[in-house]
Amino acid sequence: MFAIGIALLSLGALGSLACWIMVLIKMFKNDKPLIAVLGILCSLWAFIWGWMKSGSLGLKNLMLVWTLCIVVTMVGNVLYGVGLAQKIQSGEIKVQTTP
Repeated sequence: MFAIGIALLSLGALGSLACWIMVLIKMFKNDKPLIAVLGILCSLWAFIWGWMKSGSLGLKNLMLVWTLCIVVTMVGNVLYGVGLAQKIQSGEIKVQTTP
């Protein structure tokens, strides 16, 4: 589960990054530059803006892919955490506790 979690985290993160960049390009082309700069500083704003404009700018498929990437990342986080806990319990990874 540990390796699958890392793989899903990586795929989801790379997909999210690509979608974020594509939405930023649309923001710069179709809205005020300040809105796009805000999208650079806060990717959540770019995500919300993309869904708000998905119908008028034809971003629906891109936003669905971005949403799927976020879900894949969440599943990867859970699998990574479970896999890490299993490795700690089996003694494969040593955890030092402070007194």
